[in-house]
Amino acid sequence: MRPLLRGWRGFCFAVFAALVVAGSIIATRAGDRLALWRIVHDQCVPDEKANGAPAPCEAVDLSGGEERGVAILKDLVGIAQFLAIPTRRLTGIESPELLAADAPNYWRAAWAARGAMEKRLGRTLPRQAVGMAINSSLARSQDQLHIHIDCIAPQIAATLVVHAGELTGEWRPLSVTLAGHRYVARRLDSPDLAGADPFRLLADGDPGARAHMALETLVAIGARFADQDGFVLLADRADPSAGDLAHGEDLLDHRCAIVR
Repeated sequence: MRPLLRGWRGFCFAVFAALVVAGSIIATRAGDRLALWRIVHDQCVPDEKANGAPAPCEAVDLSGGEERGVAILKDLVGIAQFLAIPTRRLTGIESPELLAADAPNYWRAAWAARGAMEKRLGRTLPRQAVGMAINSSLARSQDQLHIHIDCIAPQIAATLVVHAGELTGEWRPLSVTLAGHRYVARRLDSPDLAGADPFRLLADGDPGARAHMALETLVAIGARFADQDGFVLLADRADPSAGDLAHGEDLLDHRCAIVR
């Protein structure tokens, strides 16, 4: 029995050591605030250029050049969460380049990537089940711009249906809280975000937003209005003194309960 026991102990030790190493890698990656940039810049883009297979990304679009490109990467968190990441160096929502008149519409690219979610889930998603979010500079863990693409939390979707009558083409405070926070909201009549960039709509339409973009979180949720398809745009400005770091990702559900 002793040789067998010794072999079992050796196997357990090997497994434990592997887990420690894996944990160290994960911890290192978690502490690297440019991890997403390194993945896209050092792996996905070179792989796309070399062989058209942008591993580990799902897709990389360089049709407009690397300065205007976008990568779609499966997030480690969630069963169907993806990230839309520029292939140029942009820090986050506060990057002034996003408000330029000729800036790429990263939101439109993110919305188009919902097909990757559907592939993961094995089913077609109604537009109302899909949301996109970018967190404020205070709430994010990465300093490379990335838009989260995932399912909407069921209770958020239900609340927005009930309060759809409050939405207009202007930014206005919602009368209810979402995930415990007050958001300003507006309706956007565009089925695919063509010609409508949420970054500029927020900066130009919500008083004070342009001067405080680093404190803003922005969420775009697919909607089906009575007269046409569009989006509900939501924004919240961080207020650390009130415990609000503007983490719009809270409105998403990484378990995708809404599709069940």
